[in-house]
Amino acid sequence: MNDVRELLEDIITSEKLIYGVLSKLKKKSNSIYTKVSVKPVLIKNEKVIQFTYHYDNKVMHKNLSFNQAIENITKLMNDYFRQAMLFTVDADYQILVSKKGKVKILKKKPSRKKVNLSHNRKKNYIIEENKPYPFLVRLGVMNEKGKVYSKKYDKFKQINRFLEMVSDTITTLENKTTLNIVDFGCGKSYLTFALYHYLVNILGYDVNIVGLDLKKNVIEFCNQVAMDLKYEKLKFKHGDIKSFEEFEKVDMVVTLHACNTATDDALAKAVKWGADIIMSVPCCQHELFNKIHNPIMKPMEKHGIIKERLASLITDSLRANVLEILGYSTQMLEFISIEHTPKNILIRAIKKENINKNAVEEYKNFKTFWNINDPYIEQAMGDNLTNVLKMSK
Repeated sequence: MNDVRELLEDIITSEKLIYGVLSKLKKKSNSIYTKVSVKPVLIKNEKVIQFTYHYDNKVMHKNLSFNQAIENITKLMNDYFRQAMLFTVDADYQILVSKKGKVKILKKKPSRKKVNLSHNRKKNYIIEENKPYPFLVRLGVMNEKGKVYSKKYDKFKQINRFLEMVSDTITTLENKTTLNIVDFGCGKSYLTFALYHYLVNILGYDVNIVGLDLKKNVIEFCNQVAMDLKYEKLKFKHGDIKSFEEFEKVDMVVTLHACNTATDDALAKAVKWGADIIMSVPCCQHELFNKIHNPIMKPMEKHGIIKERLASLITDSLRANVLEILGYSTQMLEFISIEHTPKNILIRAIKKENINKNAVEEYKNFKTFWNINDPYIEQAMGDNLTNVLKMSK
């Protein structure tokens, strides 16, 4: 690990580090974090390195001095992780540790810009303000000088929040030569265009991205914009989720605001493909409203507005649990501030194992508590799920 320590001493003490992610555990355990991210921050006028420990269902933060950070990262790479991506002002470094402990460091061109560390600073976005981006100009988010229109500023923040979430998971796909990505219910495709720009123009990935929607006029518009922008590997198609068969294997599935059980169909499709990353923001969840019941919860159930929100939370909890059963690590994240919309929960799932039988009992007990029988997600998942549930009886 001497080479790793020397690299860390250089990039941390000289304040070149922008962001880093340690991933791929040497030994998998339910009790340990799945990855660790690091970044410099300014707290009470002191520059420190903030460590974010990512567990399956939570994150924890720890701030360390530069010297402590060097020691900690070195130890984490020596004891726990096989891979790290370190983004600096001069270069991107990929650290690979073999099963025999041999270290390999790959150096690439820098893909990120240094940020202002002050907590009082203006928000630093992946898509910057006051810089014109052709796709955002065409979609009416900013003018030709890069000024974001006031009525589109929430959309601008939403785009950046989405890209931040993608950024946190992209190391999962870094060994892929070409990324196949599907966006179900893409609508006007603000996020689809942003994802293409981020992966291709910023990170340099080779991609095939398809946006799918039931509105023909929207599809025609988006295809014309993609053609005008020369986004050659971004296509939009008219059709529904169930009948889509464009790819045999998909690496990432995005589904934002698919109504009611359409989200379940999209999740089922993603699992069938064995997608490495799933990002879903459900919408209009009606299925369980008249199905959930527990006498103890009557004070909540008797109020329609409370029961509606309760049904949405239960629905998303079931979905996350099902994905865990089928081998995904899931997180529930705030997509955008609840002051803008109550439909702000994003389910982010990363493929880890084939099957997690430990999550089955949790799922069954949860259904029993709420008196739920045969939820649609079980039908959508089909044999992928029912066979596991039967095996665990």
